[in-house]
Amino acid sequence: MKDLSVFEYRSLLQHAIPQTPDTDTENIHTSTLFTASRHRGALEPDVTVVTGGRGVGKTVWFQTLLNDELRTLAADEYQLPRLLKIDPLAGFGSERNLDKYPSRRVLEELLHDGVNPVDIWTAVALQALGMNAIRELTTWKAKLGWLRSHPEEAESALDKADRAAAETGTIKLFLFDALDRLHENRRSADILTGSILEFALNLRIETRYLRAKVFIRDDMLDSSHAYFPDSSKLTSNAVDLTWSQVDLYGLLFQHLGNAEEEDLAERFRRSTGTWQTKGSRHVPPSRLAADGETQQEVFIRIAGKFMGPNHRRGRTYTWLPNHLADGRGQTSPRSFLAALRTAVDNTVSTYANHFSPLHWDAIKQGVQKASKTRVDEIQEDLPWVASTISPLHGLQVPIEQNEILQRWHERDLESSLGRLVQVPGDDNDVRTGPQHPGDYPRLVNELIALGIMTRRANGKLDLPDVYRIAFGIGRRGGVPRVRA
Repeated sequence: MKDLSVFEYRSLLQHAIPQTPDTDTENIHTSTLFTASRHRGALEPDVTVVTGGRGVGKTVWFQTLLNDELRTLAADEYQLPRLLKIDPLAGFGSERNLDKYPSRRVLEELLHDGVNPVDIWTAVALQALGMNAIRELTTWKAKLGWLRSHPEEAESALDKADRAAAETGTIKLFLFDALDRLHENRRSADILTGSILEFALNLRIETRYLRAKVFIRDDMLDSSHAYFPDSSKLTSNAVDLTWSQVDLYGLLFQHLGNAEEEDLAERFRRSTGTWQTKGSRHVPPSRLAADGETQQEVFIRIAGKFMGPNHRRGRTYTWLPNHLADGRGQTSPRSFLAALRTAVDNTVSTYANHFSPLHWDAIKQGVQKASKTRVDEIQEDLPWVASTISPLHGLQVPIEQNEILQRWHERDLESSLGRLVQVPGDDNDVRTGPQHPGDYPRLVNELIALGIMTRRANGKLDLPDVYRIAFGIGRRGGVPRVRA
């Protein structure tokens, strides 16, 4: 079968890669759901905690478990028949749904009233299980009031639901996602997160067929420990959503082979092996989904072999994920797809006559944009991290640690971090910060643990390109930093 032309590949990429690869704004389709082999454990009903940073797929699996069609697909491809014996129930998510769980504003009011946070999720569970005494009440404040007044009846209802589930062998699985939206105040969000984990542990210890699964960012899991004793009983079997290089390209090819531009998608499938067809879903051959050499051959058709006119600039297949990875070597699929989307759009607008569907400079521009987006996310999630890296603007890495410490001393970083940790006004309005804001060497270690920095064998400190570029930190021979 004749391969696609340069212009046809560009059209295929533009039709296949979403403009905003974000699960909160894009629906999940059976055709493009990619079942990465290392994510199988995240769907196991007995795995309570699933961790991962932004854009790694927490919401994808949350929504997959709630959707009958997607869950059946995952059960088939992962060979997980237990997924067909669960009754998924939303405990909290980004979608506003007051019939199922309180909104952020309602949660704030409930905390202000001094309710036991664990009772909130017990009420949510009883609502989902159809307990009449809870469902008949019209507000969450009233539901919590009833729960405080009738603790024994509430416990009895959970026991009854557990026995009923045991008779059918169906696990009632309460799902929690988007925990960063629990409360705009991070300390309150940590308390609520800790209460969700405590509720999940109670179910795990006290019942057989009532379970919870919590999708949570790594930093939120760490900071919620103070509000949840015995958390290690849950975190010891937590699953981390990670993506290998072959997973990322498998995801890309899954999108290309299932693009809405069916004629181009079919020709791509024919030129890359024997795909399986399951209804409207086309599944790539195992070599295309999981073999690096095969993937590299196909990606060379799309982006050429090198990141420049010769091998000195690196190979496109490895260059892209490597320059999007954090200090722990992890690249999020959201950043990967977003960089490719920018690359194809910029190629079409600026390098239309290039011999490959993607121009190497357009790929670099895609990495720059992904870097800017990743830094924006860091500033939202962990503002103290941005405060520690911003003073390093204009420096070059790799760099001696003492040079960084000196710059922090000159800019009085400790005072800046102090203002972030304690915001004047409300005694409870505390933002998260580093554990040791005044101990700069330990601060370096915290940044390394988060994947913001890395330490080389010679002791020098480095920043991954996905952070370095947007923060305006140079590297000799590296991807140019974004300039105004």
